Formats: sequence, structure tokens, C-alpha cells
Amino acid sequence: MAYVSQELKAVLTPGINAVLKKYNVKGTIAVNNHSTLVVNIKEGAIDFAADCAGNDYHYQVNPYHIDRGWTGQARAFLTELIAAMKGDVWYDRSDIMTDYFDTAYYMDVNIGRWDREYECNKMMEAA
Repeated sequence: MAYVSQELKAVLTPGINAVLKKYNVKGTIAVNNHSTLVVNIKEGAIDFAADCAGNDYHYQVNPYHIDRGWTGQARAFLTELIAAMKGDVWYDRSDIMTDYFDTAYYMDVNIGRWDREYECNKMMEAA
């Protein structure tokens, strides 16, 4: 059964923050319904619109298919972020053929929000 606690979030937070800092991106970390670890990306130096198809700055990232929709620096960032979100405790023993789902917890990565777009700030690169 998927479950993520505040204690587990606290353990994973330093690794996630290290990735955010490395790529000069600002975001928040949260737990949703005790089953999902969520990272909301607010602003940063990565231009996600140039690295992916689309015109707006609100994306919900599929953590299972980073390599299909993202390229360049966005792909590198998201790959490292997902790895940090998994840490050493994440597992997935699901078997879709038998309708059996067993994972440590789910992961959501949101770039911007429906009511507040991601702010691409190239000036943050120099900082």
C-alpha cells in the first residue's frame, strides 16, 4: 500500500533540495493524502517550454516517462529530481497483468500550477 509520512519526507528533503539548488530552481515539497510525494516547481533558470512541446508554463510531469517528453537540461534535471524523490526506500512491485499494485508511494512533479505559471528566470543562472 502506497504510504509516505512526514518523517519520510523529512528524510528525502535534503536530497531533493540539493537537486533544486544544483539546477537553480525554486520549489516546494509536500505530501498529498499520505500516499503521494509532491514537488511543485515555482521558478528557475530552466526553460521547460523550449525543452518540451507546449506553449504554456504549467506541466504535470509523468515520472515514469521523463525520456519521452523532455530533452536537454530539463530532462537531466527531472531525471535527478525523480531519483532524489525515490531515495533508497522507493520500490514498485506492481503487476498490471494481474491488477496488483504495490508501490512504496506515488510521486508528482508539477512545473507551475493551474493558477500560477512557472516563471522562467534566466537571470537566476548567474546567481
